[in-house]
Amino acid sequence: MFKKILELDRDWSYALRVAEKPGLLRNFAMFFAHSGDSWFWGLGMLILWFAGNSFWKQWAVYQLFWVSLLAALVMALKFSIRRRRPEGDWGAIYRNTDPHSFPSGHAARAFLIATLAVFLGPGWLAIALWIWAPLVSLARVAMGVHYVSDVIAGAMLGVLVAFLGYPVSAAVFAQISLSLVGSLGFLLW
Repeated sequence: MFKKILELDRDWSYALRVAEKPGLLRNFAMFFAHSGDSWFWGLGMLILWFAGNSFWKQWAVYQLFWVSLLAALVMALKFSIRRRRPEGDWGAIYRNTDPHSFPSGHAARAFLIATLAVFLGPGWLAIALWIWAPLVSLARVAMGVHYVSDVIAGAMLGVLVAFLGYPVSAAVFAQISLSLVGSLGFLLW
């Protein structure tokens, strides 16, 4: 039964591939596949923190904190499960730095960011991110670096971490703030 599920997953994934087919669809898939890269979002959050007002600073800190925690969880799962990525030529950077595909870190990150945006606001951004997150996930399959089940599991993981993590965010960040104030007070003393 499990073997049949894996075969079906493989067949669906290969049916969605556009990595080997030049054209506009492939270009869109490449764009969305890269738009979920961790370096891009990490840099974006740092810029937002430096350039934003207090609302955007808090937004960036929450997102960056939970994205970092999620990344550690995804890597632990990937190296425990060790599912090889689909064969292909596109995405050498992903294949060389992280040969494992389950769960998809890009899908997990995209859905975490989108779900946290629902909690943090603004509404227009949450809507935009909820349109973007499935496109990132689908693009990862289309470009041949993930199977359909990888992105489904990643999306579910990202949403789960957001729902479990957000309620404890206030306590976590209050403790971090107290620690920083205590450290600064000691340094000033």
